[in-house]
Amino acid sequence: MGNKGNDRRIDYVEFNVSDIAASKAFYGGAFGWTFTDYGPQYCEFQDGRLTGGFTTTGPVRSGGPLIIIYADKLEDALTNIEAAGGKILQPIFPFPGGRRFHFADPDGYELAVWSAQ
Repeated sequence: MGNKGNDRRIDYVEFNVSDIAASKAFYGGAFGWTFTDYGPQYCEFQDGRLTGGFTTTGPVRSGGPLIIIYADKLEDALTNIEAAGGKILQPIFPFPGGRRFHFADPDGYELAVWSAQ
């Protein structure tokens, strides 16, 4: 998940799912996506252009996946989001591959920002 040159760009789309195997079967069968498993609770997908993930670590969200933005400097991104009127929903936490946090924009949409650092 190296993303040099993608600072402040949408980088990843993450779906909270109830069954990773069923999601892999659906998206693989319907669209030909390929998958890399990272343990029993996480699977990365590639559609040939975009990379994302399926996870069972959070509740299934109606209304869509979690959009994830990459930032070279995670703390600076958090500060900028707060200054722009965003609300931090989950403070910075580690995960396999780096660190991230979740925030809500002024309309209440939840997004996340991650960094490999």
